[in-house]
Amino acid sequence: MRITDARVVVSSPGRNYVTLVIETEDGVIGVGDATLNGRELAVASYLRDHVCPLLLGRDARRIEDTWHYLYKGAYWRRGPVTMTAIAAVDVALWDIKGRTAGMPVHQLLGGPARDGVLVYGHASGGTLDELCEDFQRHLGLGYRAVRVQAAVPGLEGTYGIPGERGAVYEPADGPRPREDLWETPLYLDFAPTVLARVREEFGYGTHVLHDVHHRLTPGEAGRLGAALEPYRPFWMEDPTPAEDQAAFRLIRRHTTTPLAVGEVFNSIWDCQQLITERLIDYIRTSVSHTGGITHLRRVFSLAELYGVRSGSHGAGDLSPVAMAAALHVDLTIPNFGIQEYMGHTGPVGEVFRTSYTFSDGYMHPGDAPGLGVEFDEEAAARYPYEPRHLPVNRRLDGTVHDW
Repeated sequence: MRITDARVVVSSPGRNYVTLVIETEDGVIGVGDATLNGRELAVASYLRDHVCPLLLGRDARRIEDTWHYLYKGAYWRRGPVTMTAIAAVDVALWDIKGRTAGMPVHQLLGGPARDGVLVYGHASGGTLDELCEDFQRHLGLGYRAVRVQAAVPGLEGTYGIPGERGAVYEPADGPRPREDLWETPLYLDFAPTVLARVREEFGYGTHVLHDVHHRLTPGEAGRLGAALEPYRPFWMEDPTPAEDQAAFRLIRRHTTTPLAVGEVFNSIWDCQQLITERLIDYIRTSVSHTGGITHLRRVFSLAELYGVRSGSHGAGDLSPVAMAAALHVDLTIPNFGIQEYMGHTGPVGEVFRTSYTFSDGYMHPGDAPGLGVEFDEEAAARYPYEPRHLPVNRRLDGTVHDW
């Protein structure tokens, strides 16, 4: 089953997505997500100029061999652009294999280990009252787990707070990134009151999560984790910049609040120390940024040995192709924890037709052959790429800070 075509489609049905389409001599088509938020065209070029020509003539069934061919054969390994490109190829080949076998990908991975995948949504507000309204809305939709973020008094443009309901909160139009303001002491004083208010109003029957977004020092993160303990958060996400894995040793010494990290990781090596030293409770690596299904399963297999569970990134900056692939993996691994699910805005449904479902707080990838996603290239052409930027964060004194 030789590959006869590999093409890259960049489209913006509400936000920018990069989709890899691979076609075989038998006419079977598979798709992979190659979206890297804010750097989409870098991955598109990597695929078009360097990877797609190498795929022509290869046997689409040799997924493992192709993965190593692209990873080891380039010499320059890892990094978000390289690993996102490899992920797109890998996922597209799993899609082809499933379609050829007439089976959903989760059956090729060993079959379901559970009946559904627990997911969490995002509730937010400019005030605590608005946050509670949005939290109630998520409960009404059936969510059993909800991430909570609220605007910090005294700061404008707090992370996680969209300008209006249904809008995305991170990409910005214009020639340069938006610049947000940040001051850690204001946040550290305010964040515990957010979870306190939610627990006071809604009790402890729903999982509550919170994202710090890499903004604290290890000492500050330990202090925050200890302050959150009475409110029993499901996890505290990304407390410090993720490059320094050893920093989590200090955080662990100061709090029992569960820790989650990994959405910016690209390989098993980025989280090896965190996992083997049991410095985290949840690993948040995603299908599209961690080398695809093949490599993500290796990460989760390592995590299983050390009691670390999955909690994959699943924000709207990943296309429905990535969401479907994540659900197939989630359904089959023994150490599944939770899956992020923000959904998709705008005319995404015109471009990506999916078979996954959401009900009563759980999702299922469906039983359609392959990933269960149909990609409409003609519809995608109606929504051309729109330049967008992720924001830049500055302290009140002008110092650039982690966003």
